[in-house]
Amino acid sequence: MNIFIVFLILGVIFFVYKKIKSKNPKNLKLDKFKNKLQSTQTNIERIFLREEEKTFSNPNINIYIGSYDNEDSINRKSNIHRARLSKFKKSKLNGEMIFQDEEQRIYKFNNGKKVYI
Repeated sequence: MNIFIVFLILGVIFFVYKKIKSKNPKNLKLDKFKNKLQSTQTNIERIFLREEEKTFSNPNINIYIGSYDNEDSINRKSNIHRARLSKFKKSKLNGEMIFQDEEQRIYKFNNGKKVYI
């Protein structure tokens, strides 16, 4: 009877130990990476990043800044516009092609004439 009680106590201790051990993740970084990879928010952010890369790499793609855009969106779009101006010396904003000359002045064409902004 004493041996049975000893084995019963050891068994309970073993199960409690295994339960506690299984709650501690073995690799926190791996679990964090796995959760981030499966997150829908992360997938949405990746799609927006790809779209911004396309917009950044082609100055002929129109960037539309509307009156209902939030401040973060306006800042992001204007930064892309400025970066395209400095890299390609032209950028399309709200349907108008805007150019930058050698002296860093910004202009657009209106009826075939340069109009500095």
